[in-house]
Amino acid sequence: MKKQIPFALILLRLFLGLLLCAFYWLKIDYFKYYAIAFLVIGLLSDIFDGIIARKLKVSTPMLRRWDSSVDLIFFICITLATYLSCPLFFRDHAILISVLLGTEALTYIVSFAKFKKEIATHSIGAKVWTLFLFALLVELLLHYHSTFLFQITIWLGVITRLEIIAITLILRDWSNDIPSVYHAIQLRRGKAIRKNKLFNG
Repeated sequence: MKKQIPFALILLRLFLGLLLCAFYWLKIDYFKYYAIAFLVIGLLSDIFDGIIARKLKVSTPMLRRWDSSVDLIFFICITLATYLSCPLFFRDHAILISVLLGTEALTYIVSFAKFKKEIATHSIGAKVWTLFLFALLVELLLHYHSTFLFQITIWLGVITRLEIIAITLILRDWSNDIPSVYHAIQLRRGKAIRKNKLFNG
């Protein structure tokens, strides 16, 4: 049973994302606090599913693909909930948000075009960006406004999406858990890469 824990944590994020959308539709009281709680639980589950999977030696490519796909769905749900909570902020910053969403979409287009699979690089840069996105969504849910953190999150997001695209283009064959462009180059040269046991091992 314990070997199913990583997959259960992935499914938990999927459930929380969909439940949050249902909470908004049902006009549940204290919605923003539920959203923040779900976001915290989702982030923790995202951190620990990979760590536990590697510890139990069940970190398969399929599990990592599920992880990436559910991450996308979860953050779409959370972002949608945030948008519904403060739509004026999103409308006022529609251009920058569209740029970020465009680069995110491009990562999937490039990956499917080259490998017929979704991305699952789980790069270090993307992990760092997720923390900034988490902080931004919490700030928006609490205050319905952001300035400095919003700018950092947008441009860091664009840079890390471009890195993912570069990793995808460099790789000869589809692979998961590629920490950076440097590691992708090493793989292309046929060299083994060192991964952090905690984050990419």
